[in-house]
Amino acid sequence: MITDILFYSILIVTIGMSYYGFTHEAFFRRYMFNVKAVQGGDYLRLISSGFLHAGWEHLIFNMISLFFFHKIIIEEMGAGVFMLIYLGAIVLGNLSCLYIYRHQPYYSAIGASGGVSGIIFAAIALVPQLRVNFIPGWLFGTIYFGYSVYQMLNPREGDNVGHAAHLGGAIFGIVVIALLQPLLVAENALYLGIMALPLGYMGYRLLQK
Repeated sequence: MITDILFYSILIVTIGMSYYGFTHEAFFRRYMFNVKAVQGGDYLRLISSGFLHAGWEHLIFNMISLFFFHKIIIEEMGAGVFMLIYLGAIVLGNLSCLYIYRHQPYYSAIGASGGVSGIIFAAIALVPQLRVNFIPGWLFGTIYFGYSVYQMLNPREGDNVGHAAHLGGAIFGIVVIALLQPLLVAENALYLGIMALPLGYMGYRLLQK
């Protein structure tokens, strides 16, 4: 029961804030992640931006991905760990954006990508053979990160999606599970390594800038 309550609570709040942001530009700009604003002390944006999205496609993609993986964390580790990973990964994902784009004060981003990345990586660390439709979870995770990295490295005009947040979010998710279940992480290191390939490439490209 707690699994459904948590997921649908996040879903409702995220859809509500995202939809309001679609139709109210001032609200959208007030709560989106922005380097200059956060550097100026507006730290609320580090978490509020995780509940805003660029459009329905972006919102649905993130919420479906979260749906596939959230039960693993809650059932295996408990609701507290799930919320720690989800919210912590959103924050750390945005902090990674803050560091990467620290010299670009007008860089802005939104989306639950950091939190979803944290949950995906944590879930695969626990159960890499989790089935997502017809494919194993680790392969779905690899595709998810591959798509995200492609979008980040080939941005579209006006794209405010926080693709770079995937890196920080994923790292946070795996670190939490590594601290709580180190033997499982070591046992599933191969699957995590495969999933990390797109993120590693993204990190390499960012360091070249």
